[in-house]
Amino acid sequence: MATLLRTSVWSAAVLSVLLLTPAKAVEAPEPGSLEVAVDRASVVRAPAGVATVVIGNPLIADATTQKNGVMIVTGKSFGSTNIMLLDGAGAVLSETIVNVRRANDGTMVVQRGAKRESFSCTPRCEPTLAIGDTAESFSQTAGQISQRNGMSSARTGD
Repeated sequence: MATLLRTSVWSAAVLSVLLLTPAKAVEAPEPGSLEVAVDRASVVRAPAGVATVVIGNPLIADATTQKNGVMIVTGKSFGSTNIMLLDGAGAVLSETIVNVRRANDGTMVVQRGAKRESFSCTPRCEPTLAIGDTAESFSQTAGQISQRNGMSSARTGD
């Protein structure tokens, strides 16, 4: 009964946070910049003749080019970095600032004093991995995901 009451109180607190949180206006990115969310990919058209992709900080973003002039930029961690595209002679074809932010996808952050946990609420709230969560919460969720993936791989023979 105590667990049910605690769960109901927590659910009511989550609902009140979601209902009372004002919607933020999304700012338009600056010209020459790209907005990407952590763990999301964006497709960008690369100029012709790209031979080299240089990423200022590969811990923040990653990029790969395809044969057809498409470049895929993936957000890896919060922050800002740059991506430079060079031709075969080393001349800069373009430079883009990449700003990596949190996704607006139903993820809720619960702050309890100094402890922080993240939940994906799509539609039920379940623990999710998020940069900035406490080490305990992050490692527990990561362990569960790894264990589940291991069980799945064992079943399929991968």
